[in-house]
Amino acid sequence: MSEHTKYSNCFKYQDSQLCVENIPLENIAQRFGTPCYVYSHQALSNAYRQFEVALQSREHLICYAVKANSNLAILNLLAKLGAGFDIVSAGELQRVLAAGGAANKIVFSGVGKTADEMKLALQADILCFNVESSAELERLNEVAKKMGKVAPISLRVNPDVDAKTHPYISTGLKQNKFGVAYTEALALYRKAQTSKNLRIVGMDCHIGSQLTDLAPFIAATEKMLALVDMLAQEDIRFEHLDLGGGLGIQYQDEVPPSIVDYAQALIGAMHGRTEKIIVEPGRVLVGNAGVLLTKVEYLKHGEEKHFAIVDAAMNDLMRPALYDAYHHIQPVHKNTGNKQTYEIVGPICETGDFLGNARSLSITQGDLLAIMSAGAYGMSMSSNYNSRPRAAEVMVSGDVAQVIRERETVAQLFSGEKIFV
Repeated sequence: MSEHTKYSNCFKYQDSQLCVENIPLENIAQRFGTPCYVYSHQALSNAYRQFEVALQSREHLICYAVKANSNLAILNLLAKLGAGFDIVSAGELQRVLAAGGAANKIVFSGVGKTADEMKLALQADILCFNVESSAELERLNEVAKKMGKVAPISLRVNPDVDAKTHPYISTGLKQNKFGVAYTEALALYRKAQTSKNLRIVGMDCHIGSQLTDLAPFIAATEKMLALVDMLAQEDIRFEHLDLGGGLGIQYQDEVPPSIVDYAQALIGAMHGRTEKIIVEPGRVLVGNAGVLLTKVEYLKHGEEKHFAIVDAAMNDLMRPALYDAYHHIQPVHKNTGNKQTYEIVGPICETGDFLGNARSLSITQGDLLAIMSAGAYGMSMSSNYNSRPRAAEVMVSGDVAQVIRERETVAQLFSGEKIFV
């Protein structure tokens, strides 16, 4: 595998030092410590602009999937670029608003919206609720009625399309918890149309994450459009069609579609239609714009395996332990010594605490490693397991590095706890 073929050119070696934009990662480690998430401002901006250019021939809204990475600085950057936001909780709603995101560009997805979450979203006047069940539709109607509001809605339709991705992040099959069954959508739209406190504005579909093939996207879109045509016969029409997100990135040897090819395929499927297109990219915007920087604490040589024990762990980056996911791991400083095969593991008391298996590296104790493609579902899925403070986050733009989340302290972890007396 050739180095950096899949990463933004914002991460590259200069004189044997791996740099982010114009700053060596070693400098970041010395200044801010490890473990540490490091993001490229340029890579984030470039990825978003690729979507804007690819969709410019159609009225559209790019709603960033906040769950991928919810740091305020990242949300603020995307808001300034014109992004909308796809949220799945009241917490994400409040983050987006605090970061300067526009409420009228927010779509609220998720299968378990509480009444209090609905109230907050209605008070904020968000763009749309993506409703995922009949029970949710009834609850939203009741909440809106009590508030004297009209809730803008779309139904998230489950098209029963196989996204051909990891089963934990596949969301468009009959057995998944997400969305309204395709066969039930017509009746629910009829029901919504009769309510004075619900206003139909769209239809939504999202079949999964880390998709590397255009075929499932198109199959799902075509099924949605067939339903749109059926509803049009009953004079139920839409302002927008939310075609979801899930476009994958290259972690190892995947070959996902380009943003341009993805956009052209969706625009082609929508040919002759006037509805605004909404898309919900997450991972593809932030995934390869970030790395997790970590230090080798010990090299431990066993009878069967050799271990590089680093100061990052599964609580910092859950994806390898949760999905058996691959992240490329590179030395921050290129060594010329002999390579050895290591298990890259953290200090947590779980055998499942690993960040990479069987990696060929030339490293010594104290070296720095960069765990690549960590911008999505890294910090946002992190935890305090083993009472480990969460890592710092740093944004780099050119030759400027700035902390965008301070490293937690142990005192902060138990500041809200009380001893029982």
